[in-house]
Amino acid sequence: MDRENPIPARLKQARKKAKITQKDLGIKIGMEPSSASGRMNHYEKGRHTPDVTALQRMADELDVPLNYFFCESESTAELACLIDKLSEEDKVELIARLFKG
Repeated sequence: MDRENPIPARLKQARKKAKITQKDLGIKIGMEPSSASGRMNHYEKGRHTPDVTALQRMADELDVPLNYFFCESESTAELACLIDKLSEEDKVELIARLFKG
């Protein structure tokens, strides 16, 4: 079964939420200013897929966890972001609560 790559849509969604242009994001993660906008556009259109290192830089800049880019549903993406904001102690507590029942 073919599944659509979730990275382009998640990247665009996170970038727009952060209110940053493709060019600015590209520059912030270390791309040459002259090619940053075009490269980011290719990532958001799904023509090219960024490597994990570039994705991690984007995640850091956009304040989302790396796994956010791989979430196939909106609810899973939102949960990934919410869980990422929890302290380690709260994450452990959440796991315990989820597996109680």
